[in-house]
Amino acid sequence: MPLLQVRDCPEDIYNRIAKEAKKERRTIAQEILTLLEKGLGQEQSNIERRRKILEKINARDIPNRVKEIDPVVLIREDRDR
Repeated sequence: MPLLQVRDCPEDIYNRIAKEAKKERRTIAQEILTLLEKGLGQEQSNIERRRKILEKINARDIPNRVKEIDPVVLIREDRDR
């Protein structure tokens, strides 16, 4: 896993992070990762995000003419070229 180092962190910010980490029973590193995930909009785990994407894909309305396309036929046509 990559290492991230922050230099010259203002003391008041560090103290706030340390206080919040203690309150949440996390290490400072864990608290900073949590804050970064929230700030980047990645509060959900990778599995949860993938599940939501798959749900969106499965919920799409696909026209019948597209559903009727046989992928085997398309592959054969491409290979025969």
